[in-house]
Amino acid sequence: MSDQQALRLGTRRSKLAMAQSGQVAEAVRRVTGRPVELVEITTYGDTSREHLAQIGGTGVFVTALRDALVRGEVDFAVHSLKDLPTAQPADLALAAVPVREDPRDVLVARDGLRFEELPDGARVGTGSPRRMAQLNAYARSHGRTIETVPIRGNVDTRIGYVRKGELDAVVLAAAGLNRIGRIDEATDFLSVDVVLPAPGQGALAIECAAHDADLVAALAELDDPYTRAAVTAERSLLAALEAGCSAPVGALADLPRALDPARAGEAPMADEQIVKEMRLRGVVGTTDGSTLVQLSTTGPVPGTHDRAMALGRELAAEMLAKGAAGLMGERAH
Repeated sequence: MSDQQALRLGTRRSKLAMAQSGQVAEAVRRVTGRPVELVEITTYGDTSREHLAQIGGTGVFVTALRDALVRGEVDFAVHSLKDLPTAQPADLALAAVPVREDPRDVLVARDGLRFEELPDGARVGTGSPRRMAQLNAYARSHGRTIETVPIRGNVDTRIGYVRKGELDAVVLAAAGLNRIGRIDEATDFLSVDVVLPAPGQGALAIECAAHDADLVAALAELDDPYTRAAVTAERSLLAALEAGCSAPVGALADLPRALDPARAGEAPMADEQIVKEMRLRGVVGTTDGSTLVQLSTTGPVPGTHDRAMALGRELAAEMLAKGAAGLMGERAH
């Protein structure tokens, strides 16, 4: 490979996708010494106005990027890891999972309100059945009611519903607001004890052609083994539940440095290297919040892909035994 030849990075066109791809591009420039140019690609998920559960959810934001990789139109691509189908194509390599951003969800509400301060019957916008299920369950458990309103659109569109007074609040991923420099617009950080994030939320996936061994090795410099272990366990749970990425499934693997969300994105401290256990939590629920199956398991910090996969499968089996299958609206095809 010529040192001067630019690497082509495939990315979705949204402001968030461009921001996170730009950050990865800078990191790749540092580790390869090569220029990186962004190639904007429109995905079906970007053009369809239907809700994700209606268009299938799984893969709608990544298929066009993967097709461009296979055709050789781009050299590598950056995805939000939570959008990736759980099955990895043989011809593509998940070369790197960089350090994860804050995995929590946040509330952007009128008048600076926190979730507990929303009035009874407040209209809360989210396109995620997972968020609907947990928010409605939390409200129910406190003797309150909220109305979850299905919405789609980019960050500006979603926050716009609140600014225009059409909704009392919307729920977004903290990672996305962080990456575009707008986290100060969040009025409340939702504890993972209240709302478990989507499997892989806050993490990025860097993919390239599996046959390009030099590029796979170069991109692997950006891989964070702690983050990869966590998201592998979370996605193994999702796969074992046979659920798509728009199903009402939440999961989070707590690794040593992730136990304190305020330190998300930091390198582990020296003394944290000796912590041996990881907790994996999962939840499945009906969107009205009337029924949740929420369980957790603890195991050794996975040192291998197989151990992380096993932890996810074990928790999924326990959740299925408790009736999780009957609570999911979308099943894999």
